[in-house]
Amino acid sequence: MTDVYRVDVELAAPVFPTEVTARVVDAVENLFPNADIEESHGEIRGEAHSLDHLSELLHRQEILDTARGEFFGNREGEDTFTFALKKGAAFQSRVNFSVGEPDELGEITVRVRVHEPGIEEYVDHVAPPTEGGRPIDPEA
Repeated sequence: MTDVYRVDVELAAPVFPTEVTARVVDAVENLFPNADIEESHGEIRGEAHSLDHLSELLHRQEILDTARGEFFGNREGEDTFTFALKKGAAFQSRVNFSVGEPDELGEITVRVRVHEPGIEEYVDHVAPPTEGGRPIDPEA
């Protein structure tokens, strides 16, 4: 049986006067290819309903523990978590969490509201726990 996840993902990124809006859109779409993107003056906003592609990148880059730390470390209440990603890395289709000092190119801010089943289960789906750097199979 396939698990069903119901999530709302809100995305936002500034577009500075020195940037080309289309390149910022490309950066966001590299990480969230199914997002519906809207451009406005000085900012782009998007909405998606899955982090599956981001999950693939986290697995490929082997940064699942880092992702789990960011997701669980930035919880807002019982059903929401937030995180920020560097736009420059996103333009190269790489996930790089923005922590500490704000990035000079600005950040892609991401807010995830989990409706079903719950934050813990959804984070386990996107960035499963690891042992020795490898994802743990919950069925094992």
